[in-house]
Amino acid sequence: MDPIVFFCTILLFTISIGAILYSKRSNAANGTNLPPGRMGLPLIGESLEYLLTGRKGHPEKFLNDRMAKYSSQVFKTSILGEPMAVVCGAAGNKFLFSNENKLVTAWWPDSVNKIFPSSTQTSSKEESKKMRKMLPNFLKPEALQRYIGMMDVIAQRHFEASWEGKQEIKVFPLAKGYTFWVACKVFLSIEDPDHVSTFSEPFNVLASGIISVPVNLPGTPFRRAINAAKLIRKELMAIIKQRKVDLAENKATVNQDILSHMLLATDEDGQYLNELNVADRILGLLIGGHDTASAAITFIVKFLAELPTIYNQVYKEQMEIARSKQPGELLNWEDIQKMKYSWNVACEVMRLAPPLQGSFREAITDFTFAGFSIPKGWKLHWNVNSTHKNAEWFPEPEKFDPERFEGNGPAPYTFVPFGGGPRMCPGKEYARLEILVFMHNVIKRFKWENLLPDEKIIVDPLPMPAKGLPVRLLPHNKA
Repeated sequence: MDPIVFFCTILLFTISIGAILYSKRSNAANGTNLPPGRMGLPLIGESLEYLLTGRKGHPEKFLNDRMAKYSSQVFKTSILGEPMAVVCGAAGNKFLFSNENKLVTAWWPDSVNKIFPSSTQTSSKEESKKMRKMLPNFLKPEALQRYIGMMDVIAQRHFEASWEGKQEIKVFPLAKGYTFWVACKVFLSIEDPDHVSTFSEPFNVLASGIISVPVNLPGTPFRRAINAAKLIRKELMAIIKQRKVDLAENKATVNQDILSHMLLATDEDGQYLNELNVADRILGLLIGGHDTASAAITFIVKFLAELPTIYNQVYKEQMEIARSKQPGELLNWEDIQKMKYSWNVACEVMRLAPPLQGSFREAITDFTFAGFSIPKGWKLHWNVNSTHKNAEWFPEPEKFDPERFEGNGPAPYTFVPFGGGPRMCPGKEYARLEILVFMHNVIKRFKWENLLPDEKIIVDPLPMPAKGLPVRLLPHNKA
């Protein structure tokens, strides 16, 4: 039985208890001008429909149906056990992004806090704030430039090992392998493929269960994620202990990678982070550092197979760069800056198949938006699909058109695959580099054909082809 269906079946047995809780929660908001909408079933809310529309490949349906029925600006619902206001459109995005830590703050579902036990010492949002203070020096463009050659080396090794000499491959698992390899190198200085592989499968299980209903029963995504996190944490603790020894013996440096920096950094009270804190922060970075990029890469490959004219223009741009290089010369910052059309293509892919569907906030005070009251403690959700496929901001929204990103590009707050405001993804530039390095390496080697043109797309919580996107490779020197 599908774990989500199984979960909801169990919850139906607790409907009477849920009704009491639901009634108390609803009464607290009586008399306020709440957004229009419906809260769904007691306790369950509309979580089932929210999750299943994604699993059916149409996550935008949940949003579009309610925008059409209730309001194009904001509607209420109940997701993941919480009363929630879903803000829509560019104005909604701007409102949330501009009021971070003023009216709203970051919020994560209970599943996140339970999978990352060190976050319960403060909260996942406090951990997130601390992490963001640590990351800028490592993830700003000037710092990332030194990683481009390293990414190129890993990409070359990846294609030699997993693509070359093969007639057919599945793109999605290989894309995850590439981005995870890069993340292990950048964050932990691990590049041995065998060592990387010991992490990869548990990480895939963990990533799929983070944003899940927190029911800790055998077979549920949540239970599998908890078990995977324990396994990875054990391996990370061993790496951390060895790195401490290496730092003490001057065999490693503070600028070597993010792990070294975390071990030598102190908090506001001058205290070093404990090993569990470091392990959980690295865990979060490894997930964020490869999961969304691998989804974006997969759909870039998919769209390029379907759009030969677009492929040819990307091929022309990338081959001009390839021909300018000496034998054995690696990609550099100047080469990346020349990949303007390729990045426009990647952006259009992320508009149509966004790797991140949105995120959550919590109201830290009562406020109004679009004339409706949002009570303190309510959760809020913004979703990329309220703008990415909206004809108001993207004419002919289903048409693939990289030229949308020429010049000044889309209007502010309409193209938001990396979020926005103070909480914009700090790894945006890192993702851009590893995506472009991948595009360069794949397109100079191959053309390809999708073997399942009508393959179903599942969003759970990231978009993924149901069968892994199998393609037939056509090497250029044999085409």
